Amino acid sequence: MNGSDILKLGYRPGKVVGLALAAAEAALAAGVSEEDVRSTLVNVLNLPDSYRDDPIYGPVAAMLISQRSKRPDYELEIAAPYRVWGSDIEPEAMEQMKRAVRLPVAVRGALMPDAHQGYGLPIGGVLATVNSVIPYAVGVDIACRMRMTVFDVSPYVLEQKREMFRRVLEDNTRFGTGAAWSVHQEHEVMDDPAWRELPIARQLKDKAWEQLGTSGSGNHFVEFGALTVYSEIDTSLGKVAPGKYLALLSHSGSRRLGMEIANHYTDIAMRQRSGLPKDFRHLAWLDLDQEAGAEYWAAMQLAGKYASANHAVIHRRIIEALRMPVLGGIENHHNFAWKELVDGQELIVHRKGATPAGENVLGIIPGSMSAPGYVVRGLGNPESLSSAAHGAGRRMSRGQAKRTFDWDNVKRKLKQEGVELISAGLDEAPGAYKDIRQVMADQADLVVALAEFQPKLVKMASGNERPED
Repeated sequence: MNGSDILKLGYRPGKVVGLALAAAEAALAAGVSEEDVRSTLVNVLNLPDSYRDDPIYGPVAAMLISQRSKRPDYELEIAAPYRVWGSDIEPEAMEQMKRAVRLPVAVRGALMPDAHQGYGLPIGGVLATVNSVIPYAVGVDIACRMRMTVFDVSPYVLEQKREMFRRVLEDNTRFGTGAAWSVHQEHEVMDDPAWRELPIARQLKDKAWEQLGTSGSGNHFVEFGALTVYSEIDTSLGKVAPGKYLALLSHSGSRRLGMEIANHYTDIAMRQRSGLPKDFRHLAWLDLDQEAGAEYWAAMQLAGKYASANHAVIHRRIIEALRMPVLGGIENHHNFAWKELVDGQELIVHRKGATPAGENVLGIIPGSMSAPGYVVRGLGNPESLSSAAHGAGRRMSRGQAKRTFDWDNVKRKLKQEGVELISAGLDEAPGAYKDIRQVMADQADLVVALAEFQPKLVKMASGNERPED
């Protein structure tokens, strides 16, 4: 082992690297395997108090504890440039964005018009960093996404066969925190070698397989609706000409797999950046050229594939049940980090609750259970880091929504708008969200709408579920 190996484990340059090397050499001389030495050094880094009296690793632990007592020299006064779209953004989200661009690894930022407060980076926040990834700037529900299937059928069939469509949704979806299928669904994602190679993935594979093809709680949904296409859309499954179509739209993510990955690596990041001020702790980052950062990046990619597979299974089941011809399909995700060129430099672009909107890239921006959603084409605006809103965005907290609305009024309004709600929580009432039309107007320089989707038959998790969004 050498100094570079120690740095890859997450140690910061300085005297502690020499102490760690000395400890490694002593352990190797005592017959400990190199793999166990590496593992122990990571544990010492993360939990130095547990090793302060260890005869081999004690000096390393003592140095780490000493460093922890002194605030690291994080430069948090210089802010990277960022721009805000929209005006209806709560002060807490604005403050979170202002903190994020002060990180020493931050280069550029943007705040979308649907933004609201989250953990670390606000939901609707976009942040570009150098060689580093921030788990809570990706989000807890890693790779949460939208998927739409367009059927070569008139949307009026929904009224003609409403009971059939309701039954198809009920039979082929599962919602909620612990939702799972009794029989494993099949998808090639479960053969990915990352399930064996990543320790956290090995621990979660069985649960992930149980939950494959299910949806989360909170604002996750599966719904049928009427899609009005203004301009021809060249989708992954085929071209969709202007007209009116029946469409299936779903919103969900990586389920427990994503949540566990996010929390595990956030804990590591916060321990590594223990000197960050309290209000910056959820913005703790991992260096990509060190072990924890590389592991998180690989786990994030797996969660992305798994989230996509969730939607693929849901849509496959419903398509097979309906036996109606499919015309096209669109999918995009948020809550992710991408390696992208920004002003000629490769940066890590985090989009937490923000839709990729590169030039000519297709995306879906939903409204609420009654408000329309939009199929959009990105304009590749560099000021937004080629990003757009991922929905209408909340205008009030879940608790406030439950105190403000009642089901009788909500269901009456939904009926007036021709929407049937199979299940949902009161905190997802349409009034809890911003005006999606205003959000779209606020980002006219980011995306162009190609089609409008009007929900008609909506299923979400029941109100007693803990939200995952």
